[in-house]
Amino acid sequence: MKILVTGGTGMVGKHLKDILPDAHYVGSEYDLRDYLETENLFETYKPTHVIHLAAKVGGIQDNISRPAEYFDDNILMNTNVLKMSHIHGVDRFIGILSTCIYPDIVENYPMKEEDLFLGPPTKTSFSYGYAKRCLAVQTDAYNKQYGTKYNYLIPCNLYSEHDNFEHGQKMHFITALLKKIKDSDKELNLLGTGKPLRQFMYAGDLARVIKEVIDKDITENFNVACRENHSIDELAKKTLGALNKNYYIKYSKPELDGQYRKDVSLEKMLKYIPDFEFTKLEDVIEKIYDKIS
Repeated sequence: MKILVTGGTGMVGKHLKDILPDAHYVGSEYDLRDYLETENLFETYKPTHVIHLAAKVGGIQDNISRPAEYFDDNILMNTNVLKMSHIHGVDRFIGILSTCIYPDIVENYPMKEEDLFLGPPTKTSFSYGYAKRCLAVQTDAYNKQYGTKYNYLIPCNLYSEHDNFEHGQKMHFITALLKKIKDSDKELNLLGTGKPLRQFMYAGDLARVIKEVIDKDITENFNVACRENHSIDELAKKTLGALNKNYYIKYSKPELDGQYRKDVSLEKMLKYIPDFEFTKLEDVIEKIYDKIS
């Protein structure tokens, strides 16, 4: 088995390296938007398994201001990597998507995998959400036409001590929240209203699920998310409590709330990995906080 991990120098990739040390991890040294560079990557490593983590990601404000880049870059990366996986006879392709691909609003929550096409993604990350949703369509199309056994996982919001601490636009929410807490004194200023609901999962847990998918040769598509679904305000207070800080929380710019809720069901995942236990935020919060300068 020869495993290739794209986006391998990112948050999830670093966790994967701890549990899949023999895989090949590639980052920005290959421009996956370029067809020939992607071809060169596959000819160099000749993988039998591909874990596709690479993506252009960013915060709400960056998504709003640069929608064309988010669509173009992700469509090109996904298409090139998937196409090369087929051309080079890769046995298993696992694409890592995001709950941003789901409809902005549905009638029933948590959302299940079959709800994916009930409506368009939320406006604040519309291009990114559609580009990632397209990878789901592409993967299913390849399986139908070529008989491949490729699949995708749909994780909720992530956090980790391996987040991008230097680049504000690339920080995930928990890291950005912790940085604001560290830079604040008694008053915590957050964007939005604090009302939106979110599931947050430790990136190391996603890495463990990916390993289970490979080890058990699971070919189904499914959500990966913890059960807890907290409001941003609840999460901020929970984080402050874990750090033994008593700050006043002030909200501004309600238009930056983003999607009100996008919680997904983990029922299907538990059919394949029934005994999986998720990491608690309180168990790693200080580890992340201590890495913030």
